[in-house]
Amino acid sequence: MPASNNDVSELLRRWKSGDEEALDRLTPLVYDQLHQLAHQHMRGERADHTLQTSALVNEAYLRLVEHKSVDWQNRAHFFAVSAVLMRRILVDYARERKAAKRGGKFHEVTLEDELTFTKERASELVALDEAIQTLNEIYPRRSKVVELRYFGGLNNKEAAEVMQVSEATIERDWRFAKAWLYREMQK
Repeated sequence: MPASNNDVSELLRRWKSGDEEALDRLTPLVYDQLHQLAHQHMRGERADHTLQTSALVNEAYLRLVEHKSVDWQNRAHFFAVSAVLMRRILVDYARERKAAKRGGKFHEVTLEDELTFTKERASELVALDEAIQTLNEIYPRRSKVVELRYFGGLNNKEAAEVMQVSEATIERDWRFAKAWLYREMQK
Protein backbone atom coordinates (compact mmCIF):
# COMPACT_ATOMS: atom_id res chain seq x y z
CA MET A 1 0.00 0.00 0.00
CA PRO A 2 1.50 3.38 -0.99
CA ALA A 3 2.46 5.73 1.80
CA SER A 4 0.46 8.88 2.28
CA ASN A 5 1.95 12.33 1.93
CA ASN A 6 1.56 12.71 5.69
CA ASP A 7 3.54 9.51 6.37
CA VAL A 8 6.45 10.70 4.24
CA SER A 9 6.32 14.22 5.71
CA GLU A 10 6.32 12.84 9.25
CA LEU A 11 9.25 10.53 8.52
CA LEU A 12 11.17 13.46 6.99
CA ARG A 13 10.60 15.52 10.15
CA ARG A 14 11.69 12.62 12.38
CA TRP A 15 14.77 12.00 10.24
CA LYS A 16 15.76 15.68 10.48
CA SER A 17 15.43 15.40 14.25
CA GLY A 18 18.03 12.62 14.24
CA ASP A 19 15.82 9.51 14.16
CA GLU A 20 17.85 7.09 12.00
CA GLU A 21 15.01 4.55 12.09
CA ALA A 22 12.86 7.13 10.28
CA LEU A 23 15.39 7.17 7.43
CA ASP A 24 15.25 3.37 7.24
CA ARG A 25 11.45 3.50 7.00
CA LEU A 26 11.51 6.43 4.57
CA THR A 27 13.82 4.81 2.03
CA PRO A 28 11.43 2.15 0.68
CA LEU A 29 8.57 4.67 0.64
CA VAL A 30 10.37 7.12 -1.65
CA TYR A 31 12.62 4.87 -3.72
CA ASP A 32 10.09 4.04 -6.45
CA GLN A 33 9.19 7.68 -6.98
CA LEU A 34 12.87 8.68 -7.01
CA HIS A 35 13.41 6.00 -9.65
CA GLN A 36 10.51 7.38 -11.73
CA LEU A 37 11.94 10.88 -11.40
CA ALA A 38 15.37 9.66 -12.51
CA HIS A 39 13.77 7.83 -15.42
CA GLN A 40 12.14 11.11 -16.54
CA HIS A 41 15.54 12.81 -16.43
CA MET A 42 17.23 9.97 -18.29
CA ARG A 43 14.56 9.82 -20.99
CA GLY A 44 16.20 12.79 -22.72
CA GLU A 45 19.63 11.18 -22.66
CA ARG A 46 21.13 8.96 -25.35
CA ALA A 47 20.27 5.25 -25.22
CA ASP A 48 23.77 4.09 -24.28
CA HIS A 49 24.36 6.74 -21.63
CA THR A 50 26.90 5.31 -19.21
CA LEU A 51 25.08 6.76 -16.23
CA GLN A 52 22.12 4.44 -15.68
CA THR A 53 18.83 5.36 -14.02
CA SER A 54 19.60 3.34 -10.88
CA ALA A 55 23.01 4.98 -10.57
CA LEU A 56 21.38 8.41 -10.83
CA VAL A 57 18.90 7.45 -8.09
CA ASN A 58 21.69 6.14 -5.87
CA GLU A 59 23.88 9.21 -6.37
CA ALA A 60 20.95 11.54 -5.66
CA TYR A 61 19.96 9.51 -2.62
CA LEU A 62 23.48 9.63 -1.21
CA ARG A 63 23.50 13.40 -1.62
CA LEU A 64 20.06 13.66 0.00
CA VAL A 65 21.22 11.68 3.02
CA GLU A 66 24.07 14.17 3.39
CA HIS A 67 21.49 17.00 3.49
CA LYS A 68 20.11 15.94 6.86
CA SER A 69 20.01 19.56 8.02
CA VAL A 70 17.42 20.55 5.38
CA ASP A 71 14.18 21.70 6.93
CA TRP A 72 11.96 19.33 4.96
CA GLN A 73 8.55 20.96 4.59
CA ASN A 74 6.77 17.94 3.15
CA ARG A 75 6.93 15.16 0.59
CA ALA A 76 6.71 17.58 -2.36
CA HIS A 77 9.67 19.57 -1.02
CA PHE A 78 11.71 16.37 -0.70
CA PHE A 79 11.05 15.39 -4.32
CA ALA A 80 11.69 18.92 -5.55
CA VAL A 81 15.11 18.91 -3.90
CA SER A 82 15.69 15.42 -5.32
CA ALA A 83 14.91 16.66 -8.82
CA VAL A 84 17.33 19.57 -8.50
CA LEU A 85 20.06 17.21 -7.30
CA MET A 86 19.45 14.87 -10.24
CA ARG A 87 19.64 17.78 -12.67
CA ARG A 88 22.94 18.88 -11.14
CA ILE A 89 24.33 15.36 -11.32
CA LEU A 90 23.43 15.11 -15.02
CA VAL A 91 24.84 18.57 -15.78
CA ASP A 92 28.07 17.74 -13.95
CA TYR A 93 28.26 14.48 -15.88
CA ALA A 94 27.69 16.32 -19.19
CA ARG A 95 30.38 18.86 -18.32
CA GLU A 96 32.85 16.10 -17.49
CA ARG A 97 31.99 14.28 -20.70
CA LYS A 98 32.34 17.50 -22.70
CA ALA A 99 35.73 18.22 -21.08
CA ALA A 100 36.85 14.69 -21.87
CA LYS A 101 35.85 15.21 -25.51
CA ARG A 102 38.11 18.27 -25.61
CA GLY A 103 41.05 16.21 -24.39
CA GLY A 104 40.66 16.79 -20.65
CA LYS A 105 40.82 13.04 -20.10
CA PHE A 106 42.31 10.81 -22.74
CA HIS A 107 40.62 7.55 -23.58
CA GLU A 108 40.01 5.51 -26.70
CA VAL A 109 36.64 5.88 -28.37
CA THR A 110 35.26 4.07 -31.34
CA LEU A 111 33.52 5.70 -34.26
CA GLU A 112 30.22 4.33 -32.93
CA ASP A 113 30.84 6.03 -29.58
CA GLU A 114 31.38 9.32 -31.35
CA LEU A 115 28.19 8.94 -33.35
CA THR A 116 26.09 7.97 -30.36
CA PHE A 117 27.20 10.69 -27.98
CA THR A 118 26.43 14.01 -29.52
CA LYS A 119 28.30 17.04 -28.33
CA GLU A 120 25.11 18.98 -29.01
CA ARG A 121 23.22 17.02 -26.32
CA ALA A 122 25.87 17.75 -23.71
CA SER A 123 26.08 21.34 -24.91
CA GLU A 124 22.29 21.71 -24.76
CA LEU A 125 22.17 20.41 -21.21
CA VAL A 126 24.99 22.71 -20.11
CA ALA A 127 23.39 25.66 -21.98
CA LEU A 128 20.03 24.97 -20.31
CA ASP A 129 21.69 24.86 -16.92
CA GLU A 130 23.47 28.16 -17.61
CA ALA A 131 20.19 29.73 -18.81
CA ILE A 132 18.45 28.55 -15.62
CA GLN A 133 21.28 30.01 -13.55
CA THR A 134 20.88 33.35 -15.36
CA LEU A 135 17.11 33.18 -14.85
CA ASN A 136 17.77 32.55 -11.16
CA GLU A 137 19.94 35.67 -10.93
CA ILE A 138 17.23 37.84 -12.48
CA TYR A 139 14.02 36.05 -11.45
CA PRO A 140 14.78 33.64 -8.60
CA ARG A 141 11.17 32.63 -7.93
CA ARG A 142 10.54 31.84 -11.59
CA SER A 143 13.72 29.78 -11.72
CA LYS A 144 12.53 27.80 -8.71
CA VAL A 145 9.22 27.15 -10.50
CA VAL A 146 11.14 25.67 -13.45
CA GLU A 147 13.05 23.37 -11.12
CA LEU A 148 9.90 22.24 -9.36
CA ARG A 149 7.72 21.83 -12.45
CA TYR A 150 10.18 20.62 -15.09
CA PHE A 151 12.83 18.81 -13.11
CA GLY A 152 10.76 17.94 -10.05
CA GLY A 153 7.70 16.80 -11.94
CA LEU A 154 5.46 18.68 -9.52
CA ASN A 155 2.11 20.01 -10.64
CA ASN A 156 0.99 23.60 -9.99
CA LYS A 157 -0.69 22.74 -6.70
CA GLU A 158 2.36 20.92 -5.32
CA ALA A 159 4.75 23.66 -6.49
CA ALA A 160 2.50 26.31 -4.92
CA GLU A 161 2.55 24.35 -1.67
CA VAL A 162 6.35 24.11 -1.63
CA MET A 163 6.82 27.79 -2.51
CA GLN A 164 3.92 29.00 -0.36
CA VAL A 165 2.31 31.03 -3.16
CA SER A 166 -0.94 30.67 -5.09
CA GLU A 167 -1.41 28.24 -7.97
CA ALA A 168 -2.14 31.24 -10.21
CA THR A 169 1.29 32.69 -9.36
CA ILE A 170 2.93 29.37 -10.22
CA GLU A 171 1.08 29.25 -13.57
CA ARG A 172 2.12 32.82 -14.47
CA ASP A 173 5.74 32.20 -13.43
CA TRP A 174 5.82 28.92 -15.36
CA ARG A 175 4.55 30.54 -18.57
CA PHE A 176 6.99 33.42 -18.20
CA ALA A 177 9.97 31.16 -17.43
CA LYS A 178 9.28 28.84 -20.37
CA ALA A 179 9.12 31.79 -22.77
CA TRP A 180 12.21 33.42 -21.25
CA LEU A 181 14.24 30.19 -21.41
CA TYR A 182 13.11 29.53 -24.98
CA ARG A 183 14.28 32.97 -26.02
CA GLU A 184 17.55 32.60 -24.11
CA MET A 185 18.27 29.22 -25.69
CA GLN A 186 17.73 30.65 -29.18
CA LYS A 187 20.60 33.13 -28.80
